[in-house]
Order: sequence, then structure tokens, then C-alpha cells
Amino acid sequence: MFTGIITDIGTIESVETRGDTRVVVRTAYDTATVDLGASIACSGVCLTVVDKGPGWFAVDVSGETLSRTAAEQWTQGRRLNLERAMKLGDELGGHIVTGHVDGIATIASIAADGDSKRIAFTVPEVLAPFVAPKGSITVDGVSLTVNAVEDQATGTVFTVNLIPHTQAVTTLGALAEGQTVNIEIDVLARYLQRMEYYHGRR
Repeated sequence: MFTGIITDIGTIESVETRGDTRVVVRTAYDTATVDLGASIACSGVCLTVVDKGPGWFAVDVSGETLSRTAAEQWTQGRRLNLERAMKLGDELGGHIVTGHVDGIATIASIAADGDSKRIAFTVPEVLAPFVAPKGSITVDGVSLTVNAVEDQATGTVFTVNLIPHTQAVTTLGALAEGQTVNIEIDVLARYLQRMEYYHGRR
């Protein structure tokens, strides 16, 4: 489990395609404290550390993960939002995040809002029922609050505000229109949808 509070921005140092895709990530984490087999969320994707050294760790990214995450994410030089898994007693500063990407959103627009940025994302129809105003959502691993949701003929659009701090300590400050990002819906919304479906069949 994660919280969506980013603790480092890593950079992909190398990508090697074999059975799966081996990705080496440069990090400011003290990797002496990172166990092999530990989970690290990489831009919202929960991955297992399979190798490590001073200032770097390696993960294997499956074909399934590649197919379900944002295009161009797994390329050399790409910056990733990193978060280590929660430990018992850690502060839950964001919301409960599983590290399982539900879909991909596309940035529709970016506008200045004081020192903040107001970013609009278009999400696939299948995710639209799970996005609600003032609800929680995870964008590239970052816990955010949804400001507004609008269902349009071309798809559902939701907006968030990025304060200067979030822009500075995550990769979201460098987003551009047309770029794709990983989306994880609130885990509570998943269960509510399942309960509604189940009771609707009775």
C-alpha cells in the first residue's frame, strides 16, 4: 500500500528488453535500506525491486504492465515519481493507493491559476463513473483531489489544481497538453461499484 505522497523523483538509467523489461532507476533513496523484494511505486505502478546498488534499483516490468501504463513511460531518461511502500504506523498523508493502474488519461488543457496550475484530464468512459468532485484520484502516483468533473460528448474531463509545492516535488509540474498519465481511482470507489453491481443482480 502507498499514500500517493511522492518522496523522490527517480530517473530511468537503462531499459533492457528480455522476457520482461528490466528497468534501472537512479534514486536519492538510501538503497542500503531497500530490501530486494520490496515494493516501490514508480509513477503509480507498484513494482518489485529485483536488484540494487548505491543510488539505483532495478525492477522488471511485465508486458501486461507496459500495455496498461502511459506511453513512453518506460524509456531511458524518463523521470518517475517514486514512493516506498507504507510501513505500519506511517502517516497517511494522501489517500490509500494500491499501485494498480486502472487506466490512462490524456491532458486536455493546462492553465495558470495564480501560482497554481489547473490541469484538465480526459478519461476513458469506463473510468468516468469512478471520478467525483472532491474525491481522491492518483495521477502518475500522486494523490490529488478532483476539483470538477464534466461529462462531454467527446469524453469525461476532470480537473485538479497543482500547488507550487506539488509542481516542485513531482513530475506533474512538467506535464504538457496531449501527454498521457497513469490513473488509479479511489479504492473505495471500486468496492462501491462492485457492491452496486452485485445488489443490482439480486
